[in-house]
Amino acid sequence: MAVIIPIRGLRYNPRKIENMADVVTPPYDVIDAAAQERYYKRNPYNIIRLEYSKILSGDNEKNNRYTRAANDYRDWLRENILIREPEPAIYLYEQEFLAGGENKVRSGITCGFRLETYEKGNVLPHEETIPKHKADRLKLMRACRTNFSPVFSLYTDRENRIVGALKNVAKGTPPDINFTDDSGESHRMWVVTDPGAIGEVQRIMADKRIFIADGHHRYETALNYKRERETSGGADRGDTIINAAGSCFSAPGGAASTPTGFEPAYNYVMMTLVNIYDPGLIVLPTHRLIKNIKSLNTDCLIDQIKENFAVDEYDLQPDKKNFPQLLNMLEGRGFGEHPGGKPQNKDGHRHVFGLYTGNNRFYLLTLKDDLDLAQMMPAEKSPAWQELDVSILHTLVIEKYLGICGELRAKADHITYTREEEGALDAVDRGEYQLAFFLNPTLVDEVTAIAGQGEKMPQKSTFFYPKLITGLVINQL
Repeated sequence: MAVIIPIRGLRYNPRKIENMADVVTPPYDVIDAAAQERYYKRNPYNIIRLEYSKILSGDNEKNNRYTRAANDYRDWLRENILIREPEPAIYLYEQEFLAGGENKVRSGITCGFRLETYEKGNVLPHEETIPKHKADRLKLMRACRTNFSPVFSLYTDRENRIVGALKNVAKGTPPDINFTDDSGESHRMWVVTDPGAIGEVQRIMADKRIFIADGHHRYETALNYKRERETSGGADRGDTIINAAGSCFSAPGGAASTPTGFEPAYNYVMMTLVNIYDPGLIVLPTHRLIKNIKSLNTDCLIDQIKENFAVDEYDLQPDKKNFPQLLNMLEGRGFGEHPGGKPQNKDGHRHVFGLYTGNNRFYLLTLKDDLDLAQMMPAEKSPAWQELDVSILHTLVIEKYLGICGELRAKADHITYTREEEGALDAVDRGEYQLAFFLNPTLVDEVTAIAGQGEKMPQKSTFFYPKLITGLVINQL
C-alpha cells in the first residue's frame, strides 16, 4: 500500500526572492565543481548552499559542509527567506521542455511518501547504489533534518486520475511558482490544499506500486535515517510530528509526547510522482567515462572486445563534425523493431555500444549474433536483466576486460556517469579519462519489468529527462 500525505512544505519567500531561477539547481549528483561555483555566485540564498555545500580545506568535525548547510538553513528560516506553507498541500508540478525538437510537458505531484523497505514490494528500486554517496546524504540529513530535494518516482495510472484530480482544482488559477531556468525549461507549480482533491489522490494512490526513477541514494538514506532515529529513542524536541492530513507541529520531545494519529515526519520522504503513461516522460542514456585503469592498452582492449563483439572503427574528424552521425548510427542499429518488443536493429543485432579511446578513434561495438547470452551473463539474473544494454556492457566489457567490479566499483573511483556526449569526448582528449562508452537509452518498460521482479540494474542505467529541479519545495522533518 502506497501511503502519501500532504505536507506543509517550505518555499522561498516571493517577497525576498524575486527570481526563482536564481536560487534553484539541478539535482546535486549532476553538479560538478564549476557548476557548484556558478550557483554559489548567482545568489547568496541559492539552494546549493544547503543541498550541496562546498568542501573547504580546513574542514573538521565541528566545521564542515554539513554544519555550514545547517547554519545557513537556520539563518534563512530566521530571516524568512524560507517560509512554511500555512496549510498542508500536495503540489502539482509541470515541467515544459524541448525534446527532439518537440515541445513536451511532464506533470507530477510532490508530497510526503511513507517510507517502506523494498522487501514489502510496494516501492521498488531499479538501480544499485554506492555506500559513500549514501553516507554523504545521511550526514546532511543528520545535520539539517530536512529533505531539500524530492525522490523522483513512477506509478501507473492509465486514466490519469491522480493528476486529473489536482488539475481540476487548479484549473483557471495561476501557478504559485512560475519561471524559466537557464536551460529554457519552464517550471510551474500549484499549491493544492483542497481536502477533497487530496483525499481522492490518496485513495487512488493507495493500491499503486511505486518505482523509483531517480533518487535511490536519497530514498535509502531516508530509510537509514528513520532506522537510526527509531533506534535512538524516537522523536526529539523540535522534530516535526505529522498526521495523514498533513497537520503538523514541533515535538516537545520523547515518544510519549506524540499524540494518537500522529507520527514523526522522518517516517516519510518528500517524493515527486509521475505517471508512467505521461507523454512527457522521457528516458535518455547515461554514458560511461573510465579512468584510473593501470597499464591500459587500447589496442589490446579492442582485440579482447572482438571476442564477443563485431567492431567497426571510425576516424573522428578534427572538429568532431561526424560525431552526431556516429551517434545516429548507434541509435539506428540499436532500435529496430523486434517481435518481443525489445531494441533490435534491422541487421538482427540487439546490443550496440560506442567507444571512444582518444586520438579521434571511435568504435561501434555490436554484440555478435551467435552468442548464448544466458551462458555469458550472471546465472542468477533473469533473462530480462541479461538482455539490458547496460548489463551487457558492464558484464562483458567493463567488468571482464577492465576489471571494474566488486569493491573497485563500489569505491566509485573508476567510472563517471555523464549525459554530455561531446563533453565525454573532450574529457578523454584532455586526458582526464581514458575511455568513453556510449549507450542507447533504457526503455521505461524495461525499468518497470526489472524492478517488478525485485532486480536492480547497474548504477545509472537511466536518465529520466528532464531532471527534477531542486529548491521548489523543502520538507522539514
